[in-house]
Amino acid sequence: MQLFSRSLTDADLMAGIRAGGPQRRLYENKLYEKYTYLVAEGVRKHRLAEDDCASAYSDAVLIVFDHIISGRFEGRSELKTYLYQIFTNKCVDAIRKKTTNRSSVHDALSLDDSLMQLPDTARSAVQHLIAQSDVENLYHHLKNLGDKCRSMILLWGEGYSDDEIAQSIDYNSAAVAKTSRLRCLDKLRERYRNAP
Repeated sequence: MQLFSRSLTDADLMAGIRAGGPQRRLYENKLYEKYTYLVAEGVRKHRLAEDDCASAYSDAVLIVFDHIISGRFEGRSELKTYLYQIFTNKCVDAIRKKTTNRSSVHDALSLDDSLMQLPDTARSAVQHLIAQSDVENLYHHLKNLGDKCRSMILLWGEGYSDDEIAQSIDYNSAAVAKTSRLRCLDKLRERYRNAP
């Protein structure tokens, strides 16, 4: 890997990502790793959990990849500045989502509260049907995602780390596996949102 022995410039990273092919993942991975310290900065500045900041960072990086490939990012600012702005917006979105979810908790009677009003036998039957329906629905959506996404999400669901997933599915690193997994989870969420 002679190519990566020196620090890559914005132009190097953008050219590598735009070039596509097998090298593209390497450049995406380098960009992802170059600014991961922003996660810790987000935790400190926005007072979010590290997982929330890591998700916001991954989402922001995916957007930057897309903007580089589509030409939407023209290089008028540094990549770091561009990524940081998107990351900050994603952190603010996470804060809003948490705030909105907290306030909506008090709005309605939950399903669990409704189930508690049923007799024990009816409650367990209803809970079993709900669980069975949820599992069938999940497998239906996973089946339509494709083999790689399905495998990745199932491994993650069983508690495998991104590093273990990367080794199992032949990704270059845990960071690349995590980015791919988050893309797959976004596709899965989209299928749930668009389901009748």
